[in-house]
Amino acid sequence: MSSERPTSRHAISPAGHICGMSAVDLAEAIREKQLSVREVATAFLDRIEAVNRQVNAIVSLRQRSDILAEADAADAHLAAGGATGPLFGLPIAVKDLALTKGLKTTFGSPIFADLVPEEDEFFVERMRKAGAIVIGKTNVPEFGLGSNTYNPVFGPTLNAFDSAWTAGGSSGGAAVALALDLVPLADGSDFGGSLRNPAAYNNVFGFRPSQGLVPGGPGFEVFHAQMGVEGPMGRSVRDMALLLDVQAGHHPRAPLSHDPQGSFLAGLDDAPVAGGRIGWLGNLGGHLPMEDGILDLCEAALGRLGDIGFAVEPLLPDFDFEALWQAFVTLRQSSSGCALKMLYDDPAKRALLKPEAVWEAEGAARLTAPQIHAAAMRRTAWHRTLLSLFERFDLLALPTAQVFPFDVSVHWPSEVAGKAMDSYHRWMQVTAAATLGGCPAVNVPAGFDAKGRPMGMQLIGRPRGDLAVLQAAAAYEAVLPWKTGASPRA
Repeated sequence: MSSERPTSRHAISPAGHICGMSAVDLAEAIREKQLSVREVATAFLDRIEAVNRQVNAIVSLRQRSDILAEADAADAHLAAGGATGPLFGLPIAVKDLALTKGLKTTFGSPIFADLVPEEDEFFVERMRKAGAIVIGKTNVPEFGLGSNTYNPVFGPTLNAFDSAWTAGGSSGGAAVALALDLVPLADGSDFGGSLRNPAAYNNVFGFRPSQGLVPGGPGFEVFHAQMGVEGPMGRSVRDMALLLDVQAGHHPRAPLSHDPQGSFLAGLDDAPVAGGRIGWLGNLGGHLPMEDGILDLCEAALGRLGDIGFAVEPLLPDFDFEALWQAFVTLRQSSSGCALKMLYDDPAKRALLKPEAVWEAEGAARLTAPQIHAAAMRRTAWHRTLLSLFERFDLLALPTAQVFPFDVSVHWPSEVAGKAMDSYHRWMQVTAAATLGGCPAVNVPAGFDAKGRPMGMQLIGRPRGDLAVLQAAAAYEAVLPWKTGASPRA
């Protein structure tokens, strides 16, 4: 195990100092007119041109001339004394599962390879209003299924450290783009670890907010608030807070959405963490198979938290974790599986679905109302268990993944530590605890194994305790003995 950050095989000199700046500092430099929006856009476009072909993180990139024209308009607006939002002038590439008005959204599927939406996802609309310039999309697995980013429309996205490894997923393109300084910050979505797993695999931060904090929609206003959520990724916790401040808040068309209690970025600056109690769940008493070395790296990460005042205690809740996983499978099929079944029922479209999508659709077709009700009750029981745990602990901790980044040509691991995996997502079971609890969870970089493969650790907080989770992550970041991302900084 190592705390030294290995050099990425993709790492080449960035397009000037600009691409290595934090998003918070970059936005301030633009507002203070220390950098023009055109300078910033040009630097990132040059960086994308030099690096993206090696990793395929950004797809559906807009024409440079159109992006620079938008940048010039932003500069003119600023020169005229116009108001600026918190993301003013920052180039953003949106995950290709989110609708983007006027810009192709494929979901990684040949069925939607030419879809150009007529409206934005709610959070995308908010990012635009905050001044961001949408330059393209970030690559995803087909329909976001699985944690290996490849699809028949754009092909695979390769890990930021080694082109032989998977980037993770489903926010794989976003994580790699961040790690290689192709964008200053990124959005993602998370049902079964899609903001957390690729962040772990590329040495960056990924934050799954509490359910309802970032409204989902249009089209899935209720469903997304139930188990799938939108959230931020960043090379720093403050960058994630910057984006979350824009994404979060009640939307009238999302009835389960809610407002935050204040600014997350201001909360990081105003109330530094002074320790707390962490329950270390490890491998759930042996229930979760883990590749050798993962637990060691996470325990070393917990040691860093111990050094700054956190008390860590091993914890094994009294719960049937196999039944909890089966509830996750049922509830996922009752939502995303039912959505896929509408495509499955058309023979021509069914032929274009990958096997994992077919599996979800066929599983959805077999579900009964009593099965869905039983799964929902199991989820309720888990939520109650978590509430009791959070009376004793401030945070819970788990590894972010059960295996290190694997060969990108392997669609998903068929076994972990000698145990056969019975579905395409069973090897991601470690992420289900936070999802089913509706809890905020952040991936923090945990280190690298002897082969240089990155790994991360989840810090999970009480429902709606998002700021406390971010504060703990920021305290951890302050003592992290290596830089996030994979690129050398200018």
